[in-house]
Amino acid sequence: MIKINQLFIYPIKSLRGISVESSLVTDRGLQFDRRWMLIDDENRFLTLREYPQLSLLQPTFEPNGLRIKSLKVPVEDLLIPFEIDPGPLKRVTIWNAVCNAYPVGDEIDKWFTHVVGIPCKLAYMPDESKRPVDTSSGIKPAGKFTSFSDAYPFLLMSEESIQDLNKRSGKAFTIERFRPNLVIKGGLPYSEDDLIHFKIGKVTFEGLEKCARCAVPNLDPETGITDKDQEPTRTLSSYRRQGNHIYLGMNLVHSGSGMLRVGDELII
Repeated sequence: MIKINQLFIYPIKSLRGISVESSLVTDRGLQFDRRWMLIDDENRFLTLREYPQLSLLQPTFEPNGLRIKSLKVPVEDLLIPFEIDPGPLKRVTIWNAVCNAYPVGDEIDKWFTHVVGIPCKLAYMPDESKRPVDTSSGIKPAGKFTSFSDAYPFLLMSEESIQDLNKRSGKAFTIERFRPNLVIKGGLPYSEDDLIHFKIGKVTFEGLEKCARCAVPNLDPETGITDKDQEPTRTLSSYRRQGNHIYLGMNLVHSGSGMLRVGDELII
């Protein structure tokens, strides 16, 4: 029996995730997942690929907003309210997409500029801003939306895949390096490669393509330091390379809404 073993929400793109026991599925993924994003002076997104210090910013949920704690810079925590008096909509860019977002506030921007070390601003995607799934690989499923994720509303991985990777590498990598939303347990290693149509609770999922990996998993999320031996990418490249890409995890779209909970069974 395959079940959900962990659920992760990443409220602000490229910051650390939050492990939760349950979450509501909305039209664009888990509630609050990547609804905020840091942008530069040209309104373009900031990413861990360029700014590894983002991995040392830990969000947590408060009743009325997000609390952000810097694990490196000695500064008071930042509180980001869910309810804001937004400024005018602006056009922001993430990869090949341009969409509408609200600025969150000058004081919040100053906090992030201080702790990140570069001028940056926080933007929020409101419900009325719709970003269609439109991937660089050419997959454009009709009527499917995402937030400020790289491409898809969900990334699925299995505990068994990470266990096999660790056995091969001789190291103990955590699944947080790979930034999944859904972590399953109970199948074979890399069983997620074949999960094309399945259901969890009231939500139906479709696996559209395996996740092509960049260098982000080489970044230790606990230290913000990139592995000098380029692990785990080096080990993955020895057995998970197809063409020019290294694959691990399955990108999903979904239909329907409802609650997902740790322990829920995956029905194929």
